[in-house]
Amino acid sequence: MADPPVGGERPRQQEMPFAVVRGAPLLALPQDLYIPPDALEVFLDAFEGPLDLLLYLIKRQNLDILDIPIAEITDQYMEYVELMKGLRLDLAAEYLVMAAMLAEIKSRMLLPPPAEHQDEEDPRAELIRRLQEYERFKKAALDLDALPRLERDVFATQTEVPPGHVRRLPPAVDLREVLLALRDVLARADLYTSHRIEKESLSLRERMAMVLERLRGEAFVPFVHLFDLSEGRAGVVVTFLALLELIKDASIELVQAEPFGPLHVRLHGAET
Repeated sequence: MADPPVGGERPRQQEMPFAVVRGAPLLALPQDLYIPPDALEVFLDAFEGPLDLLLYLIKRQNLDILDIPIAEITDQYMEYVELMKGLRLDLAAEYLVMAAMLAEIKSRMLLPPPAEHQDEEDPRAELIRRLQEYERFKKAALDLDALPRLERDVFATQTEVPPGHVRRLPPAVDLREVLLALRDVLARADLYTSHRIEKESLSLRERMAMVLERLRGEAFVPFVHLFDLSEGRAGVVVTFLALLELIKDASIELVQAEPFGPLHVRLHGAET
């Protein structure tokens, strides 16, 4: 068991300093230290000028920029100006100029126009024009800022060529060499040229006209003589369909002299 300390005092933990000033620990706060209440200020909204402030007020309330309620906007603008004064901000002269301009427009809209200026332009026209122009430039600036930027979105890198490495650049290709290569390819393609033969398509209307021409001037034509066997199955089918169409239109007739006898074809109404 450890012996108690001499004098009956127990060891105390060393106090942590508030700060270290020039290597010396600061264990107690100075008595004459004064921290002003506004030493720390936080600004949530920052405007780049009076037009930016006006545009913010208009968009915040979803107002039509072509029909600005001057009285309402002027009151809100002056509230922001008074707020910035209360925060002891150094107001630029352009903010005060805009406040005077809004007051002038407000007064001109409240007073009736003189009799000789009945067709006077809307007092808000110049302000609306400036706001629209500022909005276009602001949108263009935001679009430019969204583009990839070097050293922000894109970073250039550099690499060193290892020692002993020989960099060989590909030779430049002349256009004449490309044309000569194309000529060789076309010459080889001509070796594989083939002639494709396709059967002529058979038309039902043309075959009907051929049958009528074949029957013209003859009393009876045997049914089987109207078919050209060299045309194959397709020709036989087309000729048979042509005969059926002509029979349906009553242009030709099928004649059979006796039961189970051969069939003959003649034009409708032809003399026997």
